[in-house]
Amino acid sequence: MSTSRLRAWWAHRQGLDGRLRGASAADVLEQTGWARSVGGSGPYLGLFARARLHREAVDAEVARLAIHELPSARGCTYVLPAADFALGLAVGAGAPEGELASAERHLGVTRAEVEQLCAAVIDALETADAPLDPAALKTAAGPAVRNLGDAGRKRGVTTTLPLALGLLQARGDIRRAPVNGRLDQQRYGYVRWNAEPVSDVDTVRAELARRYFGWAAPASLKQFRWFSGFTASVAKKAVEALELVSVGDSDLVLPKELSDEFAEFTEPDEPRYALLAGVDGIHLLHRDMGRLLDPADAVRSVPGGKRTLGAEADPPCHVIVDRGRIAGLWEFDPEAGEIVYQSFAGDDDALREAVAETENFIRDELGDARSFSLDSVKSRAPRLAALRAG
Repeated sequence: MSTSRLRAWWAHRQGLDGRLRGASAADVLEQTGWARSVGGSGPYLGLFARARLHREAVDAEVARLAIHELPSARGCTYVLPAADFALGLAVGAGAPEGELASAERHLGVTRAEVEQLCAAVIDALETADAPLDPAALKTAAGPAVRNLGDAGRKRGVTTTLPLALGLLQARGDIRRAPVNGRLDQQRYGYVRWNAEPVSDVDTVRAELARRYFGWAAPASLKQFRWFSGFTASVAKKAVEALELVSVGDSDLVLPKELSDEFAEFTEPDEPRYALLAGVDGIHLLHRDMGRLLDPADAVRSVPGGKRTLGAEADPPCHVIVDRGRIAGLWEFDPEAGEIVYQSFAGDDDALREAVAETENFIRDELGDARSFSLDSVKSRAPRLAALRAG
């Protein structure tokens, strides 16, 4: 299989060829994978590119818990469909347990005191008539919250409250509710919840493997290990029940039920552009940016930087994708109300239309297209200048 055909297949499976137009956000996430959320616009951009979903529709699904942001794979936050809440919670449970174990070793914290704090948090939320932010929870829990002093600050844990909140989220006892209902602004309150994570460890691992290879195949076991955070032995066991077949003489595999569709797939002749966040699943499911770059593009300079694109683990800014190939880079300038972009293959009408459509969506509905929570016009100024110059 040629590189361009393989990329086009990935784009097809990711719904970047228009096949998911009109689908709900939950359906898109079930079919293409969980959307990484880092306080940026990635989930909105990905859902708009795949299904032309506007912010109001996405926020409505958030409000009715058809989709939700949860700590899941590797303990990182993703936006998940309701069908995967129980799995996502179970997958992410190891991270808060690890944080508690570290605090026990280095900060003199005991599990008993954290469990007592968990109970205080639950009591506070059960009597609250609105979501409580961490400051309100600290006040409500009173002496059950302990300050961890300088030693805690050095380790990024100033009190025991985050340890309790992490455990309670992983157990499905509480959830974070966005203050303004949006996915791209990290302001949360906590509310009581009664979700039940999948309890059987082997089932959790096997189900994550099944979903991953449905979203990302062809993919390698190494790439699945990165996404899941599993060790080599755990990842190998997780895929045992899957019928995975090799693709040529590579280390890539895909589920047997996809093999006929994969063999018959035809790469589109015409460009199919999508403007996506750098953390979009087309990249992040594999986290191998080189597979999406042509050799001539890999040696291009990073906008506003000194390294080349091929030397980067992740895109330095948002990406323009054409049939799976990274065909350009872009950023949004909220002061000018415009997308500033660099196309690797020149402009055409289809690209200009895709840029204009995404630009209107960002300007009218999002206000900005931040890469992550701390991204700002000031921090991206060098990239904007370099893209304009390029």
